[in-house]
Amino acid sequence: MTDWNIQSRSHACQACEKPFANRQSYHTLLAFDRHELARQDVCEACWTAQFSEGASDRKGFISHWVGEYQAPPAAAPDAIQKETAETLLRKLMEKNDPQYRAAAYILAVMLERKKILKVKAQLKENGVRIFVYEQPKTGDVFTIPDPELQLTQLEAVQRQVAALMEGSLETPAEPAAYIAPPEQPPVAALAGAGEEHTK
Repeated sequence: MTDWNIQSRSHACQACEKPFANRQSYHTLLAFDRHELARQDVCEACWTAQFSEGASDRKGFISHWVGEYQAPPAAAPDAIQKETAETLLRKLMEKNDPQYRAAAYILAVMLERKKILKVKAQLKENGVRIFVYEQPKTGDVFTIPDPELQLTQLEAVQRQVAALMEGSLETPAEPAAYIAPPEQPPVAALAGAGEEHTK
């Protein structure tokens, strides 16, 4: 469970299978199922009838929230895709390469600061702290392990993020070590880390 993970919002209720309408409210439940993070999106009617009573007492329960479904916009033909912190984070998570773990964490913090991502839960798995983020517009859920960055490593990670934002993902990036000497205090607050590189 300590791997990176993205789980997309369903386009229909997973209980009654009725498609969600644009701007319809829905309920999301996160839980552990066989040591994996399982997401379930249900409509208001199914939530009230089947899930609301004792939801937080269910085995493996992690979190619950209410979202608003937004129908995906039609893609513009031949649209030029500019690299953004969000698209870069998605690419890094698809690669699931350990050398980008610290960069992905910094990008998630930046996106949280810009209110593009929201923290929905924090949990520990095998001693590793894991952040559960949601992108409210798409409903996608991201699980990102905390690399426990040290102050001495922050500059190298910022350089790596800057290089990746410039479009060098396909070329080897400078690895950012994230195992620090024990006497170094971990970075307690990374708010705004690397934001200057995104301007």
